[in-house]
Amino acid sequence: MNKETYERLTLDLEDRSYDILVGENLVTNAGSLVRPFIKQDRTFIITDENVARHHLPTLEAALRSKNIESHALILPFGEQTKSFAQLDRVIDFLLKHNIDRKSTLIAFGGGVIGDLAGFAAAVVMRGIDFIQIPTTLLSQVDSSVGGKTGINTARGKNLVGSFHQPKLVLADTSLLETLPNRELLAGYAEVVKYGLINDPQFFDWLEDKAHKIIAGDISARTHAVLVSCAAKAKIVALDEKESGARGLLNLGHTFGHALEAEAGYNGSLLHGEAISIGMVMAHDLSAELGLCSEQDAQTVRAHFKNIGLPISTDYVSSNALGGKKLEVSRLMDHMSRDKKVSNGRLTFVMTKGIGQAYLDNAVDMAVVSDFMKRFIA
Repeated sequence: MNKETYERLTLDLEDRSYDILVGENLVTNAGSLVRPFIKQDRTFIITDENVARHHLPTLEAALRSKNIESHALILPFGEQTKSFAQLDRVIDFLLKHNIDRKSTLIAFGGGVIGDLAGFAAAVVMRGIDFIQIPTTLLSQVDSSVGGKTGINTARGKNLVGSFHQPKLVLADTSLLETLPNRELLAGYAEVVKYGLINDPQFFDWLEDKAHKIIAGDISARTHAVLVSCAAKAKIVALDEKESGARGLLNLGHTFGHALEAEAGYNGSLLHGEAISIGMVMAHDLSAELGLCSEQDAQTVRAHFKNIGLPISTDYVSSNALGGKKLEVSRLMDHMSRDKKVSNGRLTFVMTKGIGQAYLDNAVDMAVVSDFMKRFIA
């Protein structure tokens, strides 16, 4: 592969630094790209049914062309795969094939596969190497970068996991061509997040280019992925284990995760859809508290609505709850079990305006409860 066909970013974590390659047809050339990062000529691919149908033969052929043996495990598609049951299945698969500590696992899928496979790599044999090949827009711009791995439990999302950095990330934008429009939109919510956190110029660019990204414009998509990955890499390099600045990446997630939990992780509400609503809620609450202008909150709301993302909890009620209204008490209960709770206090990502997000652990939960009642009504 010619170097001109992809761009390289580096996430700087000293001896655990790694490259993020963004470009087209990286899977076709995966054999030559991953070879420098594996310690033996044998790899293990974890993927899901959808990705396997479209792309697994291409990856296997690419590895085979460089004399790299591969063994693939194909898991069910969907958020419910991020479970103890599927983790056990992945680990059993790896052990059955006699892996050792020089083995390399390849996470070939969206955020669910990346999180699950990464966690399996973190714990099996007390840790083996893994490579991320994200196949969705959401995973390319967010979950594949930064080393957060984990699974969901009945008590909440991502409550069991580990920080385990990959050796390489291959963000192949040509894989996005087979994504359903709904999945693209869900991923786009995480793209917008980077503009809303601390890059108002990027948000302005998205105001102009959003529809091109969704429609498949290669240049727009590549730019969006590059800017998003660079933004996340910069934050993670400063705060790998989320003791400070990395918490900003949770903009909209405190509300969004509660909505996901209430929806039951059954596909009726995608992560990006929940985060879209959550970011609208974060800006609306900030406006109510006088932290940002009402105009900024309305701009955010209009942006998501114009691209086709949900901005109201009515979407959750109609798609996940059979028309039943959300109960604030249940959402508050979900939020109380959020992994960002510390000493009984929940840290929110609030904003002083577009591109001016900040962390606040002094938000009165009674105020939040009253706000959610009005928002849902």
